[in-house]
Amino acid sequence: MIMRYQPMTIADLAVHLARQADEKTRWKHVWAFLEEYRWEPAGRQPALLQEEPAPTGDEQWDALLAALAEHLAARLDQAPPQWSRSRVLATAWFPSSLPSKRMEALVWAPAAFRKHGVYLSARDLEAA
Repeated sequence: MIMRYQPMTIADLAVHLARQADEKTRWKHVWAFLEEYRWEPAGRQPALLQEEPAPTGDEQWDALLAALAEHLAARLDQAPPQWSRSRVLATAWFPSSLPSKRMEALVWAPAAFRKHGVYLSARDLEAA
């Protein structure tokens, strides 16, 4: 039996995040998703964002998934997945506690992330 490579979907990423409480490990899963996403042909990337992720147990991470899906869809000049619209934080979340990173996030957070209340610098996304 031949196993064919399947890239991680955003729904798969949510499963990994729900299973892991450690913040550093969660971020490693996010970066792994982004790496696999980038290697997929542009025509196959939208399919990785369509399936609604199950709740992770943490509304901040749920909002981050929505922001990420919306951001990546916008880069493909596509509408965000329908499921992403309702995942918006009432209070802004700055994943980094470093004052310099918070300031950078205020200036450089992509529009999709701001909309969902997640302040993460675009530079952090590109560095992943």
